[in-house]
Amino acid sequence: MSEQEKKNQQENAEEVVEEVAAEAAENKEEETFTVSREQMEKMEQLAKLVSDSNDKYLRLAAEYDNYRKRTTREKENIYGDAKADTVKPFLEVYDNLVRGVQQFPEGDGHRQGLEMIAKQFLDVLQKLGVTEIEAEGQPFDPEKHNAVMHVDDENVGENTVVEVFQKGFMLGEKVLRFAMVKVAN
Repeated sequence: MSEQEKKNQQENAEEVVEEVAAEAAENKEEETFTVSREQMEKMEQLAKLVSDSNDKYLRLAAEYDNYRKRTTREKENIYGDAKADTVKPFLEVYDNLVRGVQQFPEGDGHRQGLEMIAKQFLDVLQKLGVTEIEAEGQPFDPEKHNAVMHVDDENVGENTVVEVFQKGFMLGEKVLRFAMVKVAN
């Protein structure tokens, strides 16, 4: 049905309603109304038009609500991904600070200074929501750990992490970097 036909139908329906209302106003004393078949068909068409318009409105409202929710989720995901992409390079800086600490003997002033910087750096990462993946002594979890070595050790349970070569980090539930570990068989 074209737009013009719909418009004509709506105008006809409005005319029928006006005619019926005018007749009703004239016959206020009567409680029953007589409607011709043609008028009844026009009222049915009008009722169908109203029903179709209401259905279209409800569908459009539902589509808009879904669109709004989807864009909100996408914005949240974009923010999380951008945050993760920003934090990842700083993990290498933290690794270098830890390596620098290990270069000096215990009690050296340089070591103490680097330890303080590394601790402050880790605190900043924690404020951003970055957490360290617990690995040593934990059961091996392929979703958090990257096994680079296996060792036979009967003192430790099977599939248990015995050594951590590089710490892993998570941002919320997302793994930023897997922990590189040695696993006991």
